[in-house]
Amino acid sequence: MTPHLAAGLEVTRDEGRRRALDELSDPVYGSQEPTLIERLRAWFMELLESLADLGGGVLSGQWYLVALLVLVAVLVVWLIVYLRPSRSRARGVPVHEGRPLSAADHRSAADAHEAAGAYAEAVAERLRAISVDLEDRAVVTPRAGRTATELAAEAAVVLPDEATALRDGAAVFNDVAYGDREATADSTRVMRELDERLRAARPAPAEEAHP
Repeated sequence: MTPHLAAGLEVTRDEGRRRALDELSDPVYGSQEPTLIERLRAWFMELLESLADLGGGVLSGQWYLVALLVLVAVLVVWLIVYLRPSRSRARGVPVHEGRPLSAADHRSAADAHEAAGAYAEAVAERLRAISVDLEDRAVVTPRAGRTATELAAEAAVVLPDEATALRDGAAVFNDVAYGDREATADSTRVMRELDERLRAARPAPAEEAHP
């Protein structure tokens, strides 16, 4: 290869830095959090400088492509880790997605979904019926954004005999909501039986509920 052609394929350190900054200014990166951009930019610039040092002060176009591919791979891995279900699990899925209906309306919806074989929807509506019913009976205080796990924990304080059943019901809801388990007819039966148990349950005496 002639010297002038080789020079055309080489990218100086300053040119590599400029291309890296242009690449990172692309809108696909701008949609991330500012702090993430700064971290990625610092990491990428350090990578470019390290490669430049290894290449005797001149970064070839091939090494630049390798570095860019590494950056994209890191971004993909980060997005997978950041968006994985465990992060959603930590925050929890609210029981109510919109304005709650009456407990009777949620039960009717649950029955209709169950009859139609829409078991995931039936599980969700049954837990919403349970949630509204517990709020109406002052077992738990009405609160927007409550998750199934929080509902079970709060209700168990007043209904300690139903603590295990409440946790089991929350687990069914969470498994379906997070996609860890496909809802089945058995899932809807568990939730229906939980609803019936809780409707018949009565709060424990104050000294028993709050030892």
